[in-house]
Amino acid sequence: MSWAIEVNNLNVWYGDKHVIKNVSFKVPKNIIFSVMGPSGCGKSTLLRAMNRLLELNPYARVEGQVKINGIDVYSDNVDITWVRRQFGMVFQIPNPFPHLSIYENVALGPKLNGLVKDRSELDELVKQALQQAYLWDEVKSDLKKPASMLSGGQQQRLCIARALALKPKIILMDEPTANLDPVASSKIEELMLELKEEYTIIIVTHNPQQAARISDYVAFLYMGELIEIGETSMVFTRPRHVLTEKYVVGRMG
Repeated sequence: MSWAIEVNNLNVWYGDKHVIKNVSFKVPKNIIFSVMGPSGCGKSTLLRAMNRLLELNPYARVEGQVKINGIDVYSDNVDITWVRRQFGMVFQIPNPFPHLSIYENVALGPKLNGLVKDRSELDELVKQALQQAYLWDEVKSDLKKPASMLSGGQQQRLCIARALALKPKIILMDEPTANLDPVASSKIEELMLELKEEYTIIIVTHNPQQAARISDYVAFLYMGELIEIGETSMVFTRPRHVLTEKYVVGRMG
């Protein structure tokens, strides 16, 4: 099997607090992989360890391996800019640049990273990313308007388009529907199911029902430890660990 990402013996500390404890797993390409677990169990930290975002926190320390196509992103000779370009990141709270136009929100990354040669190429890239994010038809007449005019769900899809414009290999989503209403959440879930045709998606969620709906594989994280991992149908119908069972039936918050 071809792996999109391999995590080996990953440990993360914030100061003296050990928050990710010897976690190892592999994620196949072109699937949705959910990391689920109660609040405060280390899910978001695990996600940020994959693309080296934790290095922005002076108190964080990471040990272990995270490999993309066999390349360890924590190796001394690996360029951190290259690492972060392999990943598109979507956060819990939609965070478009509110004073920039819808167009500029998507175009900024490719321009800063030198991915396009001229305006027509940039226009096409912006259109393609907005189409992939199911947003083009809603905003194509308003591209010059500020992103702040969009609804919460539209802003989150704009953030997804912004991530896609950088042509990542893997999309990381940190509870992307947690602050959206059910209709907007449903659109994001439908979008993820479409995007896995071209990308590998790793999503953090504290909602086991969402993990069951959209995931191909699921991992259950508890107190920084990987308790169980497997195909979604197996984990939800025949969990091997009593903690997993408690979580998926709603007896653990």
